[in-house]
Amino acid sequence: MIIRIVFVVVSVLTALFTNLHQENYYIYPIIVFAATTLIVLAEYYIKGFQKENVTKVFKGTVSGLLIGLLLYGIVYTLGLKPNLFYKLIIYLTSLYFGVTVVSHLSFGAGIIPPPAAAGLQPESLKILDTSVIIDGRIADIIDTKFIEGVLIVPKFVLDELQQIADSADSVKRARGRRGLDVLNRLKKDKNTLIRITDQDFPEIPDVDSKLVKLAKALNAKIITNDFNLYKVAEIQGVPVLSINQLASALKPIVIPGEKMKIVVIKEGKDPGQGIGYLDDGTMVVVDSGKRYVGEEVYVTVTSVLQTPAGRMIFAKVDHD
Repeated sequence: MIIRIVFVVVSVLTALFTNLHQENYYIYPIIVFAATTLIVLAEYYIKGFQKENVTKVFKGTVSGLLIGLLLYGIVYTLGLKPNLFYKLIIYLTSLYFGVTVVSHLSFGAGIIPPPAAAGLQPESLKILDTSVIIDGRIADIIDTKFIEGVLIVPKFVLDELQQIADSADSVKRARGRRGLDVLNRLKKDKNTLIRITDQDFPEIPDVDSKLVKLAKALNAKIITNDFNLYKVAEIQGVPVLSINQLASALKPIVIPGEKMKIVVIKEGKDPGQGIGYLDDGTMVVVDSGKRYVGEEVYVTVTSVLQTPAGRMIFAKVDHD
């Protein structure tokens, strides 16, 4: 904001002092003030819709000077000979535009897509949300090479993770610190491309909505464990990779009639039911299994139910 104010003030003062000898000299500062204000508003509007890129003052300065030379050349070619005032306006405007706009644009000023690195396609960008970082399994999955490309961690996700790690609640604090440990593990892995982005949407208070908008802006996918975020992103046409769905898909296929050995560890909700779990965490509901709590029994699968939370197996004790 400071650079915008300085730009407007310097431009207006320049217009005033270089035209003091002109009749109706006060018109020039008014015109310049209106023009520079429009430029600032246009810059603010345009920059809000640009994809984030590395911003460098040097890049913007050089671009601005080149634009100024080009504009001056065009004016000179047309037979016009601008005085000092107009020269200053041309170069100030071009320099300001270069520093505040061009430096934020990707290669080709947002018209030509930036060239992809070797073996890296634009669609390989994947944004990590808070839940999947805390979960931790993403690091193991990346180690298996099943997920490739650049992993994007938004600054607002990092801030949320930091808040959780600083929570007064010991459980939340432990989860937050585990998430930070997972990020450190990913950053230290030389084979993992992970980037922190400062791109934010201050007008949107909800983190999930920010993730969806960022994914749209970057043409990226979201990796999450959050079922609600999965649904919201899916409705808005944003591709989502769910670690929970992946885990469910990798569980062994069980069909009715199959026999298995299981330990009944507790009572079920319905009368007489017993509950056990497979090695992968799949719940097995054993009909009339209450009396076998604490025992290892053979059961026969009667049905399998797939729910948003995972897979449930219903079985009965095999008395053979």
